[in-house]
Amino acid sequence: MKLPKEGEAFGEWFNTVLEEAEILDKRYPVKGMNVWRPYGVRLLRAIDAVIREAVESRGYREVIFPTLIPETAFRKEEEHIRGFSSQVYWVTRGGETELDVKLVLRPTSETAMYPIFALWVKSHGDLPIKVYQIVNVFRYETKQTRPMLRVREIHFFEAHTAHESYEEAERQMLEHLETWREITHRLAIPYRIFRRPEWDKFAGAQYSLAADTILPSGRTLQIGTIHQYGQNFSRAFGIRFETREGGQDYAYQTTYGISERLLAAVIAIHGDERGMVLPPEVAPIKVVIVPIEKKGREEEVYGFCRGIKETLEREGIETVLDLRDYRPGWKYYYWELRGVPIRVEVGPAEVDSGRVVVTRRDTLRREEVPVEELVPRVRALLRDIQESLRERAWREFESKVREFEDLEGVAEHRGIAKVPWCGDDDCALAMQEETGKDLLGTPLEEEPVSGRCPVCGREAKTWAYLAKPY
Repeated sequence: MKLPKEGEAFGEWFNTVLEEAEILDKRYPVKGMNVWRPYGVRLLRAIDAVIREAVESRGYREVIFPTLIPETAFRKEEEHIRGFSSQVYWVTRGGETELDVKLVLRPTSETAMYPIFALWVKSHGDLPIKVYQIVNVFRYETKQTRPMLRVREIHFFEAHTAHESYEEAERQMLEHLETWREITHRLAIPYRIFRRPEWDKFAGAQYSLAADTILPSGRTLQIGTIHQYGQNFSRAFGIRFETREGGQDYAYQTTYGISERLLAAVIAIHGDERGMVLPPEVAPIKVVIVPIEKKGREEEVYGFCRGIKETLEREGIETVLDLRDYRPGWKYYYWELRGVPIRVEVGPAEVDSGRVVVTRRDTLRREEVPVEELVPRVRALLRDIQESLRERAWREFESKVREFEDLEGVAEHRGIAKVPWCGDDDCALAMQEETGKDLLGTPLEEEPVSGRCPVCGREAKTWAYLAKPY
């Protein structure tokens, strides 16, 4: 595949990769719902494993709640309902019987979990609660659907916590940010965290934080969200506990969500005109061995390749030996498209010399490596590829974040525009209207700001970060 992925070409590139690398099949007869193919599932599970490691090391435990939520529970938190009512799928019949209480296919799990939290929490000794689940959620997306970027059935990680005090919940918010840094470091994904504007925070939250990255099209993709609920949901669902002083209080809650968009970001940010380039941390296959057959020496080459495969796998390096009846060049294309970090080529010359040809996927640089040195060299290459992808991704990301004195040029900018802002919502909405960009939010940490708001002319109090999101 020789397909550019920058700018307007990105959409075609992304769809082609998903199809030809056998990640998804988009032909399922329900709009916005896709079939995950085996290689796509392996990628998805690899990212799930990174997330699980990050949260379980911080004391979370996995749960699985039902998919269906009674309408009576769903309607308990009014702001939450206003935010999600237009996006839910309703189940009104069981077989031929009309249901007494309609059911919702979960758009997210607050209204499923929190009635049960109210049963679990009686005393301060029952807190904190730190649980997560990785499930599918359903939202009736009314905009144009795009595979993995904007869908109606979403592969979703969600963490939910409950605490004794607001201060403890705020500390949990900081831990969420640490968790996010660990996950994205392992995926080599660059991002900025923004505090979402009031009109765009999660329904029912006191405030919301979001992580945005930039795809090769120049548009941003929200790949993670963190929410401080305060006592909004605990009051609605009766999550009360006896305090250390013997009184009663409502729990303070936070949540943290990540969807399959994170995998979309991995594919989009690291890929090239040949297809995917996977960070070794999440590549399901680390090494592919391609034999170069010569008539009369096939079994000798195959045996040599099998020995290499056994050695690498004994060292915990996931390896595939491609013995299919195709030419080596076709196999190169096949595995480059799928982003396997390292290719080992073995022909009769390599058998005779005891030196194999090793090619790294990110640069396609080739080198000869003695077989007895292959394991340490492969390990070193995997580390180097991981770090190189991370450095390159951050460098490209930062090059697309640009500071503007006013709104001139913001509409044309491919990336994130940083504009001085007085902090008034009306001015932010006017910026959006004039530029066609959305307000991603304000910086999480204070940034020195100078200049004047380009709408009202008043002294700027903060930065407005504007971009065209998916």
